[in-house]
Amino acid sequence: MANDIAVHLGHLPGESAAEAIAGHIGRFWDPRMRSRLLAHVDAGADGLHPLVIAAVRLLR
Repeated sequence: MANDIAVHLGHLPGESAAEAIAGHIGRFWDPRMRSRLLAHVDAGADGLHPLVIAAVRLLR
């Protein structure tokens, strides 16, 4: 789901896309979903869009 968000917001310039993704995740995702995403990134972020990884850095 995070990759889908990245595709939809990836048109935004520079850091704006990562900020928008982080904002969406922060506002709309259940804390358990956010926790799983953070754990996935910590485990190597296999399969995640680079913008999602950048957004996770902003969420921390």
